[in-house]
This record gives sequence, C-alpha cells and structure tokens, in this order.
Amino acid sequence: MQGIWTTERIRAAERKLLAVTPDGALMRKAAFGLSVHAAKMLGTTSGRRVVLLVGSGDNGGDALWAGFFLRKRNVAVTAVLLNPDKAHPQGLKALKRSGGRAVSVADSPQWIAKADLVIDGIVGISARGPLRPDAASLLEHIKAPVLAVDLPSGVDPDTGAVDGPAITADRTVTFGARKPVHALAPTHCGEVFLVDLGLDLEDPDLVRLEADDVAACWPIPGPADDKYTLGVTGVAAGSAVYPGAAVLAAGAAVYATSGMVRYAGPAADLVRSRWPEIIATGSVTDAGRVQSWVVGPGIGTGHEGREVLANVLGAGVPVCADADATTLIAQHVDVLDARDPDTPLVLTPHDREFARLMGSEPGKDRVAAARACARRYDAVVLLKGHCTVVAAPDGRAMVNTPRGSWLATPGSGDVLSGLIGAVLAAGVDPWLAAGAAAYVHSLAGELAAAGAPTSSSGILGAISAALRTLHWRKS
Repeated sequence: MQGIWTTERIRAAERKLLAVTPDGALMRKAAFGLSVHAAKMLGTTSGRRVVLLVGSGDNGGDALWAGFFLRKRNVAVTAVLLNPDKAHPQGLKALKRSGGRAVSVADSPQWIAKADLVIDGIVGISARGPLRPDAASLLEHIKAPVLAVDLPSGVDPDTGAVDGPAITADRTVTFGARKPVHALAPTHCGEVFLVDLGLDLEDPDLVRLEADDVAACWPIPGPADDKYTLGVTGVAAGSAVYPGAAVLAAGAAVYATSGMVRYAGPAADLVRSRWPEIIATGSVTDAGRVQSWVVGPGIGTGHEGREVLANVLGAGVPVCADADATTLIAQHVDVLDARDPDTPLVLTPHDREFARLMGSEPGKDRVAAARACARRYDAVVLLKGHCTVVAAPDGRAMVNTPRGSWLATPGSGDVLSGLIGAVLAAGVDPWLAAGAAAYVHSLAGELAAAGAPTSSSGILGAISAALRTLHWRKS
C-alpha cells in the first residue's frame, strides 16, 4: 500500500531531520531531484527556457535551487519573484551566480509566455486557500507544461479542496512523503513523483491501494476450489421500474469471482435470461444460503424495499448496502436493529445519499466525513466521488484515485456494488474488499472507455480484462 501522511506529521518529521542535517543540505537534495524531473520534461536542456514562480516559503527556495541546477545543464532560467524581499536568499544568490535572472511580477508575462516549462514554487504545505491576486494574475500567461514543487499552489494540502485560482500541474514532485493532496486532487497534481529525503514516519494517515495489493487480495480460483469455496453472493436489486440495476449488480458479481451468484427480486426472469449461471428467485426468503448480500440498487424506498433490506440485514452475513438501501437506512435507522452488530456492513453513498445519512453533505474534507459516517453507523463507508474514499469504523482510511472520469455514467454504482458483494462473499476484510472493488471498478472503466465515453454495460464487460491485468502482475 502507498502511504500518505498529513502535512502536520510531515512537518514534524522534517523538523527532526533538519536538526541533524547540515544547513541547506535537505533543500538542495530536494531541489536536485526537482531539477532532474524538470530536465526530463524538457527533453533536451541546452537553450531551453524555464520560468520559476517563486513565493516566499521553502517551496520558492526549492524552485530557486532547482533553477541553479538547471543552469548547469545550459537551461535559461528566469525567476518571477512574487515577494522579492522574502525570496529565499541563498537560493536566489545561487541562481544569480549561475547566470539566472530574477524579474518582478509586472515584468513577468513576456518571460512566462515564452517558457518551455514553468516551475510552480509559489506556496508550500503550510499555505491554505486560493492563490492571491498577484499570483493568480500569472495563470493566464502560462502556455507551457507546469511542474509543481511539492504540491500545486492554491490546492489545500490536506483535503485537496480548491476554492479559487490554483495551479494545474502536469507533474508534481513531492519530497519526503506523499500528502493527501496528491491522492485527492489528481486533476491539479498531474503525475506525482516522490523524492525520498529519509523522513522517519510511522503508520500513515491514509493509504492508497496499488495493483499488487489488489491482486494479492482478490479471490482467484485454485486447484482445490469449486463454485462454493470462493463464496456465494446474494443480490437483492431491481424492480419493475429499474430492472437494469439487477442485471448490472448481478452481472458484476458473476464477473468478479468464480463463486456462485444467487439473485432475489422481481427482475428474476430478466436476470436469468441475461446470466443463465445465476440462480434466480423472486424473494430473498427463497434465495438459499449466501456468504454475502448486495442490497439496494433499484429496490425502491417504500415498504417492500424496507422489508427486503431488513431480511438481508438479519441474515447474519456481510452486506453491501447501496443506493436505495442507504436512503432507507437514513429514513428508518431502526432497520439496522435487524443487523447483528458483529456482522460487517458496507455503505456506498454518493454525496446526496451521504447527506441523508449524516444530515449534511461531506464538505471539503471528504476523508474526515467518511470516517465520521463510518463511526456513526459502525460500518465501512465507501464515499463515492471523483476520488473514492473508503473509511472503517476503527479509523482506517484509503483513497482510490481515478483513471479519468469514465465512471460518471448511469448504473456505474450498481456495478461497483456487485463487485464489493462478491469480494465480501470470499471472506476478504470489508474495508479492503471495498477498496479493492473500487480499484477494479476504476480500472474496468478505463479499459472500457479506451479514451471515449463508455456505459455501465461497457464497464461490466471490461471487468474480466481488468482482473486479467491484475492476475498477470500477481503471477
């Protein structure tokens, strides 16, 4: 798993390291790594033009020292000083000594417009809020690719929130450890690279699953397996109005593992005709034994939907409650009385469903919001959004950074719930199961889209390709 730490903890670790490191050595190490990435973005360096956007903090110092190293590669470097009196003195002196120039904000447009690369060193991890007007005025002149120092300026380092003008980088080079912004604001950070400074950091505040993690936990059949050993997934979804929800959720469970899938609901004939391998019945009471339930997509929020949810929650197996099930829980919280407190529950709300569950939408700090919801309902909460946050009642949290926005299509959540249910049936820890399913869902969306908008049926059909990609890595 890829560890992510809050800025407070990173600053504390930096202070300890700085106390035993020669003055300026850590900054020069970071800046050298930054200059290497800048050179890679330039391709060839001799005669190329780089503009540094330099604020008054250490990120501005990193940018100035990177400019010094780029001058050694015959790059023409111009530093735009947003606050000349507070620019890092040693870095500025080194840049000028190497032949770089420094200009004011007023004189900068002509230099920025001609740049082959812009390095954003305006603010660091201590800053909050959007860019100030003088810095924001520079954005309209940027035509070249942007390399951000540690994080794109104007984006909140701990929440990824953007409240006004901010840098959109093509690449971000961060130092010491990854921060929440790198996982929660991918469209502003671009591709993120880490320069290791040797920080002493313990358990991360947030994690992000990598392909190997998902491959390791995903249920793949072995020589001793049969249709029962990888788990039997029950799917209670769909209605006369929304039969497609049943087809999508049940189909995702079929594609997810080699285990059995049982469907219970009014769309039994349609599900059976689409998926002949599914055992389909009209009621959850007739479905037979399962190792997990997926409940909610398209069941409605009336009396019948509530009865279905209560029956599923009382079955004594892990439950993924999605869509209408989350609304029913919000409206009739006593329905949770049917649940054994020791039985895992995964809730999968989007922002509006979250607001029903918690009384308000998640707000800017989506990780904190998901954790609060997980504690209130004693459940794993998968908070949907461009970046998916998964929180457990014990405080564990992970984020799945998307591969584009291809999942923003009707029925996509039904596919995700089927994936979660199937992995739960195989006995995977609910928090890990939800995170792994979100990863596969995102990968399937990317493969289905192949650069163009896709549908939930397309995402469903790409699940096998996504799992095949992971299995190659595992083997």
